[in-house]
Amino acid sequence: MSAPARHMPGWLRSPRTWIGMGVLVPVGMVAVCTTMLLQLRQDAWSKAEQTANNLIQVIERDIDRNVEIIDLALQSLVENLKMYDLEEISPKYRQRILFDRAVNAKDLGVLLVLDQYGNAIYDAAGWPARRLNNADRAYFKAHKANPGLGLDISRPLMSQHTGKPVIVLSRRTGMPGGSFSGIVLGSLSLSYFDRLFQRIRLGESGTITLFHRDGTRLVRYPEPNAELAPNFADSPNVQRFLRETSGSFVGVTPSDGIERLYTFTQVGDLPLYINVALSTREIEAEWRDKALVIGLLVLALCGITIGLSLLVAWELKRRNAAEAELAGQSRTDALTGLPNRRAFDEAFARAWAEARRRGAPLALLAIDADHFKRFNDRFGHAGGDRVLENLAWAFASCSRRASDFVARVGGEEFAVLLPDTDAEGAVHVAEAIHAAVTALVVESDGVEVGSITVSIGLGFAMPRQGGAPADLFRLADAALYEAKATGRNRTCYVVMGEHDAKAVRPSSAPEARPSVRTARPDPLVA
Repeated sequence: MSAPARHMPGWLRSPRTWIGMGVLVPVGMVAVCTTMLLQLRQDAWSKAEQTANNLIQVIERDIDRNVEIIDLALQSLVENLKMYDLEEISPKYRQRILFDRAVNAKDLGVLLVLDQYGNAIYDAAGWPARRLNNADRAYFKAHKANPGLGLDISRPLMSQHTGKPVIVLSRRTGMPGGSFSGIVLGSLSLSYFDRLFQRIRLGESGTITLFHRDGTRLVRYPEPNAELAPNFADSPNVQRFLRETSGSFVGVTPSDGIERLYTFTQVGDLPLYINVALSTREIEAEWRDKALVIGLLVLALCGITIGLSLLVAWELKRRNAAEAELAGQSRTDALTGLPNRRAFDEAFARAWAEARRRGAPLALLAIDADHFKRFNDRFGHAGGDRVLENLAWAFASCSRRASDFVARVGGEEFAVLLPDTDAEGAVHVAEAIHAAVTALVVESDGVEVGSITVSIGLGFAMPRQGGAPADLFRLADAALYEAKATGRNRTCYVVMGEHDAKAVRPSSAPEARPSVRTARPDPLVA
C-alpha cells in the first residue's frame, strides 16, 4: 500500500466506511436538494399569491372608484330633481343643472330619469328625452317595492339604446311625502371591464371573473360568458366567495377541470365580488423546469459519488487484502506454511502475558531435526525441504488445542508453545512428537530418505513468579542442546526456578528409542 494510504486513519481504510459514505453522501445531497426545491416551490407559490393579491387590489380599487363616480352622479341627479321650479327653467339650463356631475363619469353610458310609470322624462343625451319605458326591468320593480334599497346594481342586460350588454346602476327618487316618483339610472357597458382586464397578464389558463351577490357572473375574462348573466349560486367556489368575502384557496374550475389558485375579494361595500384565478400548473411551470435540471444534476452527482465510493472501497478492499496477504506472508514460513520466527515472538509475548495475568503455567518445546545436513547432502535441498514439510505436519498434528502454537524459528529448528500445560502434559506432547516423527516415511525422487528423528528441549515456567519470555526460550534452547549432546532423538527439560534455571540433565533412556527425562530437577518450583 502507498505511503499516504498507510498513514490514513484506520476507519478511512475500511471499505465499509467508503460504502457508507457512498450511501450517506448521496442521501444527504438528495435531502438538501429536496429541501431547496421545496423552498423554491414555496417561493413560486408565495410570488403567485402576492401577484394575485396585487391584481385584486388594483382591479377592486378601479371598479370601486368608477362605480362611486357614477353613483355620485346619480345622487346629484336625485338632489337636483328636488328643485321646486325645475320645470320652469329652460331646457338648456335644466339639462346643465340636472346632469352637471355626469361629465365626471368616464365610462357612463345612458343617464336617465324615469317617472313612476317607467317612462323616460329626462335624458343626459339631450332634450327631449328619448321615448322608452323600463317599467318591466327588475331594477325598476325593486326600487318601487323597496323604498330603502339605495344603490342597485343590476344583472347584465341588453341596452335598448346601444344593443350591447350593460349593467344598470340606479337609485329611487321620491316625492316630499315619500311616495315613489321614479328612478334615476346610469348604464355601465361591460366593455369597460374588458378594457380594464386586458392590461393584466394572467397566463394561458388564468381568468378574472366578476360576480354579483346573487351568484350571477357579470364578466369573465379572457373568455366572455357564453350566455348573458349566467348564475352560479350553486357552485361551491362561488359560495365560498360570497361566504368568506375575501381570501384565497386552490380549487378546480368545474367548466374546464383546471386546478387554479383563486384569490377573491368584495369590491368595497358593493354587491360585487372580483376573483383572479391562476393556473397552478403555470404557477409551478418555472419551478418544474428548475427542479428537473437540478434533480438531474443531483442524480448525476449522486451516481458519480456512489461510483467513486464503490471504486475507492473496492481499491481499499483489494489493497487491504494485499496488505493482509503480505502481513500473513511476513509471519508465515513459505516452505512449511507454519508461522515464522516473527509470528512466534509475538505469540510468545502474548502467551507469556496471559499466563502471568492468570497465574497459569507455560511450556515451550524447542525442536531440532537430527543430522539434517545429511539429508541435504544426500538428497539435495529438495529432499531436505520434503523432510521439513513432513516434520511441520507431524508437529502440527500433535498440537491439537487452539491455544497451542507451532512455528518454524529457523533452518531445521521449530518451537511449540503450550499454554496452560504443566510439565507432565508437556512431556506427553513431546513423546507424541517423537512417535509421529518416527512414523514418518519421506520420499525424494521416489527414494525414501531414511529414518528421521528430532531432539527436543522442554522449558517449563510459571510466568507470574517472574522472568521473561527470553529466559524460558534460552532455557528450552539449552535443554535442546543438552538433548543433542547426550545422543539426540530424546527430550531434555528444565523448570525455571525463582532465580535461574536448573541444570539440564541428560536422559538415561537407551539410544534405541526416544527418551524423556522423568525425574524432576530438585526443587521443582510450580
